Amino acid sequence: MPTSTEVVAHSWAFAIYIIVALGLCAFMLIAAYFLGGRARARTKNVPYESGIDSVGSARLRLSAKFYLVAMFFVIFDVEALYLYAWAVSVRESGWLGFIEATIFIFVLLAGLFYLVRIGALDWTPKRSKRQLKNKIPNNLQ
Repeated sequence: MPTSTEVVAHSWAFAIYIIVALGLCAFMLIAAYFLGGRARARTKNVPYESGIDSVGSARLRLSAKFYLVAMFFVIFDVEALYLYAWAVSVRESGWLGFIEATIFIFVLLAGLFYLVRIGALDWTPKRSKRQLKNKIPNNLQ
């Protein structure tokens, strides 16, 4: 059991660390304020990217399919992290861990096949596919 002097010493060390960290952050913000540029111009706040002046509005309407595909990517990416953690500890987990990881992979594949089957990963709407199919000549179909 630690003595009270060790607890106080540990607390003081943590308090000094917090004070130094906050002081360093405050110093960097204040230094940036005084050393930063003060140029004022009409075109100073205009977006300018890659040498091209922006035209039009930046508020584009995106399809909900884009967000669905992005969410599916994040979900499957997180599962890849779980598999990486399993791969690191594969020797410690043994055959039981291998069987569990195999079941986990099959559940992921079932989810992926389900998403493909219902068309959740298709970018183009069904009407665009119909229009494209009608434009293909019969001898190429």
